[in-house]
Amino acid sequence: MLIVSGSTGEPEHSRAGHPERPERVAAALAGVDELRLGSDLTVVPPLVATRAQLARVHAVAYLDQLAAFCRGGGGDLDPDTYATADSWDAACRSAGGGLAAIDALRRQGDGVAFVATRPPGHHALRDRPLGFCLLNNVAVAAAELTAAGERVLIVDWDVHHGNGTQEIFWDDPNVLYVSTHEWPLFPGTGRAREVGGPRALGHIVNVPLPAGATGDVVRRAIDDVAAPAIDDFKPTWVLVSAGFDAHRADPLAGLELSSVDFAGLASMVAAFAPQPGRLVLFLEGGYDLGALRQSVAAALGALVGAAHPTDDPTSGGPGMELVAQARAERIAALRRAEELVLPEGSAL
Repeated sequence: MLIVSGSTGEPEHSRAGHPERPERVAAALAGVDELRLGSDLTVVPPLVATRAQLARVHAVAYLDQLAAFCRGGGGDLDPDTYATADSWDAACRSAGGGLAAIDALRRQGDGVAFVATRPPGHHALRDRPLGFCLLNNVAVAAAELTAAGERVLIVDWDVHHGNGTQEIFWDDPNVLYVSTHEWPLFPGTGRAREVGGPRALGHIVNVPLPAGATGDVVRRAIDDVAAPAIDDFKPTWVLVSAGFDAHRADPLAGLELSSVDFAGLASMVAAFAPQPGRLVLFLEGGYDLGALRQSVAAALGALVGAAHPTDDPTSGGPGMELVAQARAERIAALRRAEELVLPEGSAL
């Protein structure tokens, strides 16, 4: 069973020539259509995230400023990020997409959910928009779950590091954030030595990878660096910042994954969920429309057992040595941090 919380692409939040455009949602939903799920597909409309739900992860002053900016007509928020007069409403619906998906999974008690809304969210900081993102959609959903006593794993396989999600949950013991991403690349964060705050040491897991890295390298990063932390954390829900801009056809980055590589990643991540009905994928990046459609079909098809046309997995690219380096750097950073918080003379 696949639950899709989707929009029509929010054409009112759009700017001609910008890579973050309404056609991205249409391409993602076309990937869903390729699976021909029939009665095994349920589409639910996004909810509108409330002010209280947004304020769990964003500063109230920022929410007020962004709403006023949009209602005043919008404009440029930074060199890459814009808003229009209708962007506040679109962003609240996008942030509510995950809430609708969680509600539907709870009612169903089974299945997988995909949130196909825009604008994306994982770069949005607590008090600032960034990287095409206005509100942090996956963070809003995670905070809704932790408020109910859940332990949430967020896996971010977008080609760009989710700096906003990391900042929001830096010191939250109920969230484990895992990111594989190209380095160096926007936004410049996401080093392996970034491991979380004193109340949540080890709850940030970053594996930076070089341009040209292939699917086998990303899978090794999750197996060798992230999986031990995930096993210790024991999540009760798994959320995925499912950016598909690590595809080799994407114009904004340099990783070399194929669409079927995302099927492998989706299957790996699904195994971390403790039971059916606890996995939600959120559309983040992905700017080549054909690659986005194929990658969504591959990833979701792997999760629901639906046949779909596919290409070959990729392997042999650079980065295996950097995975090992990231693991060593992470261990060293954790030891240094533990020495700072443990009483003098205590054993590690």
